Amino acid sequence: MKITGIPAAWPDSEAEALAVQDELRGKVVLDEPGPAPGSGLVTGVDVAYDDERDIVVAAAVVLDAATLEVVEEATAVGRVAFPYVPGLLAFREIPTVLAALERLGSGPGMVICDGYGLAHPRRFGLASHLGVLTGLPVIGVAKNPFTFTYEQPGPRRGDSSPLVADDGAEVGRALRTQDGTKPVFVSVGHRVSLDGACAHTLELARRYRLPESTRHADSLCRRALKEAQQVTA
Repeated sequence: MKITGIPAAWPDSEAEALAVQDELRGKVVLDEPGPAPGSGLVTGVDVAYDDERDIVVAAAVVLDAATLEVVEEATAVGRVAFPYVPGLLAFREIPTVLAALERLGSGPGMVICDGYGLAHPRRFGLASHLGVLTGLPVIGVAKNPFTFTYEQPGPRRGDSSPLVADDGAEVGRALRTQDGTKPVFVSVGHRVSLDGACAHTLELARRYRLPESTRHADSLCRRALKEAQQVTA
């Protein structure tokens, strides 16, 4: 089992990571609509940790956006690349996520993260960070709203309400993907509009609350972590 190393210039302190966020945040592209929902390829990415063994596992699952059939899967195992600091979780995960994406033979198309983009205290969550580093269109679809406020959207599939920061800015949306279920929290990462991100999320969540991309990536990630734990036991 090959373990992805931590890049040589990777930040190892909170101050360095904050400086990187400040530098890269200005490179986020917010004026592109993104690919048409339901077309091309979409790739879900997810991560799982074993802090005792100091490993993080990343999974990338490519789906045909029209049929939601799995086209390709890839995983990577790496060392946890940064201490746990709220707001800086991307620095723990990105080297291994990039390694998983690089192992895909097909282009990933648009990427969906189980996390945040602009809906982040510093407006630069994992989806934005990953988008800037790869140049890919990326969105974040999270299970919880982090630190932001919102009104409950209507009860029907497709109903939404703004996810609002302290300064009143709309940083994402609470989106109802199935009738009567909890909403998910959608935010722009890079090169996709918020309307487009919500449309993609609905296309990917035809039967369940979470997008199929997230469901597949989560399942693969859990399996890969168990295998990695057995090897490193």
